[in-house]
Amino acid sequence: MSEPLFWCEMVLALGFVLYALFGGADFGGGIWTALAFGPRAEAQRDLLFDAIGPVWETNHVWLIFVVVTLFTAFPAGFALVFTALMPPLVLALIGINFRGAAFAFRHFGRQARRELPLSAQVFEIASVLTPFTLGTAVASLASGRITLSAGKPVVDLAAWLNPFSIMGGLAGLAVCAYLAPIYLTVRVAGALREDFRKAALLAGLVLGTLTAASIPVALYQAPLFAHRLLDSWPLAFVAIAVTSGLGTQLLLWRRRYAPAQLSAGLTVASTLGGFAAALSPDLIIGALSLEGAAAPRATLSAFLGVLPVGALFLVPALFYLYWTFRGEPNPDIPPAGEEP
Repeated sequence: MSEPLFWCEMVLALGFVLYALFGGADFGGGIWTALAFGPRAEAQRDLLFDAIGPVWETNHVWLIFVVVTLFTAFPAGFALVFTALMPPLVLALIGINFRGAAFAFRHFGRQARRELPLSAQVFEIASVLTPFTLGTAVASLASGRITLSAGKPVVDLAAWLNPFSIMGGLAGLAVCAYLAPIYLTVRVAGALREDFRKAALLAGLVLGTLTAASIPVALYQAPLFAHRLLDSWPLAFVAIAVTSGLGTQLLLWRRRYAPAQLSAGLTVASTLGGFAAALSPDLIIGALSLEGAAAPRATLSAFLGVLPVGALFLVPALFYLYWTFRGEPNPDIPPAGEEP
């Protein structure tokens, strides 16, 4: 493997992880607006919308980054993946667009005291649809169900509507639902903080259960992927994910919210890192290698050369944005025992 190809693979994997950590929490906020519970359900929804507001468009930068990296550095892979997985990816795109429109209509409708009916419900449905379909599409790359005919992908519903891919979609939902309440525990105090702590603990149990259940499903439905994951060095990512996941649950139980955010991020990053490591050296397992999907060496080198220049502008701006809205207890949220 050439050095430029290796670094382009790392860039693609990094973009994938960053989108999960930031965009995933964004989608998780939408999931928990649908799952808001207890006497403070409306306050939970308002806080979730307030938290999403400053960054919801920015978080999609990472998805754009992944797509641009894919079609620049791996153009053959881009063509095959987006053809073979057109149905779930089109559904994800519809979800992203409807979600953004519903969020905007709700936000500006409330400002004008003329909220559009069903805007919140559309936002919630799209927040579930998008990570699920993206999760099924990503899992399909490792399922071994994507086939080529005369060098062209076969568009087949079975490529993404199979037990392993559906498990990937559910895991995508669980990752999003896991991150959002953990990130929000530092933005509030009192009873609302306890609400999000309980939600985070529950989501952690669900995510752990789903990822554990994915292994026997993979053994029967995606044996090549399971063999690579369990019989080689990617297993180290599994160990890190399990350790950090248990550590996050302990930190949440002890109400150590700031370190819990870091531990949760490590849990998700190592989970996705293990997936990417087991998928490698393929982009579509058993059908297309990363080397076969890659652009010429000159293109890879040019892409890597331009990347730092863009990062000089993008990274400081994003750091400033995320730092500004990093989350501190909101003085507008009443303490425990008080009603808004």
